[in-house]
Amino acid sequence: MKKRAILIDDETKSRTALGSFLSKYCPTIEAVGEADGVVSGLEAIQNLKPDVVFLDIEMNDGTGFDLLERLSNVEFEVVFVTAFNQYAIKAFRYSAIDYLLKPVNPEELVQAVNKLSDDSRISQIEQKLEALMANRSSIQKIAIPSMTGIRLEEVDNIMYCESDNYYTIIHLVSGEQLMVSKTLKEYDKTLSDDGFIRIHQKYLVKVSEIKTYSKSEGGFVTLNDGTNLTVSRRKKEELLRAISNGS
Repeated sequence: MKKRAILIDDETKSRTALGSFLSKYCPTIEAVGEADGVVSGLEAIQNLKPDVVFLDIEMNDGTGFDLLERLSNVEFEVVFVTAFNQYAIKAFRYSAIDYLLKPVNPEELVQAVNKLSDDSRISQIEQKLEALMANRSSIQKIAIPSMTGIRLEEVDNIMYCESDNYYTIIHLVSGEQLMVSKTLKEYDKTLSDDGFIRIHQKYLVKVSEIKTYSKSEGGFVTLNDGTNLTVSRRKKEELLRAISNGS
């Protein structure tokens, strides 16, 4: 059965292009309606009961965030469609929310739709949106997938991340460990701009949690809780710069 989609964007050309791409490249999606703003978008959602909404951020009568905040509950998946905005993209990544950049690339659209097909857990969307709303003004929380759903964790509570093949173990300041089915490379990409540094193929560490660095035994750092982690030779200079800059 096809997923029913609504396209909400105040630019007619953008809606037309997206609708055309969905029809041509995404046979599992049926565009059942369009809207050009917050008010008309809310009406379309209430009347058409979509499975997924492709939602623009900046519109003439408000933002996509405004629309979501006016809904009592969200019973559909959301893919944001936005012009390039580095901060917004960062917030999406931390919140595990799918997004597409304008102009929409058909290959990226197909990837986003395939994620919807593989992961239709609507129960998680409100948790992801909660993280996104918390990150709108400053990055505070990260959405961490778990066996039971999505866990929202304060970024400040993360001490370091450890690679375990295709999984990542997130070590919290409290001592708790979270096993996540994402690679360390993905968390490196997400957290590297917020005071985290890759010190080894296996470790991504918050710089502020590093207590000391020792050159002995090939090089290692000691964290505030006493944990020792190996530093790779090629990461040594980058680490020393980060420590001296206090970032």
